[in-house]
Amino acid sequence: MGGGGNCDGVARFLTGLTGKDRPRMLYIGTASAENPREALGMHDRFGGLAQVSRLEFFPWPPENLRSTVLDQDLIFVGGGNSANMLAIWRLHGVVELLREALDAGIVLSGSSAGGLVWFESGVTDSFGPQLERTDYLGFLAGSFCPHWNDEPQRRPRYHELLKEGALPAGYAADAKVGMHFVNGELQEVVACDEGTGAYRLELRDGEVVEEPIEARVL
Repeated sequence: MGGGGNCDGVARFLTGLTGKDRPRMLYIGTASAENPREALGMHDRFGGLAQVSRLEFFPWPPENLRSTVLDQDLIFVGGGNSANMLAIWRLHGVVELLREALDAGIVLSGSSAGGLVWFESGVTDSFGPQLERTDYLGFLAGSFCPHWNDEPQRRPRYHELLKEGALPAGYAADAKVGMHFVNGELQEVVACDEGTGAYRLELRDGEVVEEPIEARVL
């Protein structure tokens, strides 16, 4: 998702992808420094649809880290500082566990930093408001830019990085817009609000071309 929170429609959509009634859902709030308000919001949004639990690393990760990650039907990664989040994940071996989760068919999802992390690279404010490119997990090919319609500096910076060859072709998403991928291929774009959507961006003859992708409002 492109950031900006989510809605009841997104909660129903994500839990529905598991094919289970009241699936087991893991919320990972590392990027927001495990902000309790963010965690409470996820419980409020998803608690009626799923069995929600949290993965936290402070003061230390759980002893049963492997089962905490892999005994799930749905994983949702929250927003915040994606670079800091990856540093903590790599230190504790979470990246390898998420790869196992992907291979096991667990639904992987997230918003803003939690949307960026699945791609090869993307545009992040992890290092300051100037926005930089950062490498991510590469579960999905290409690059990603969240907050397309609610942070005006994102679009020109993504264009600039594409023109410089610093980022490969990829996608952008408005706030509260999600892109659903299956086996690395985009299946559908869904949205909380009318008039929002996602975009495919690539460099053609030295110019960035944006192709809008219609979203289904949930």
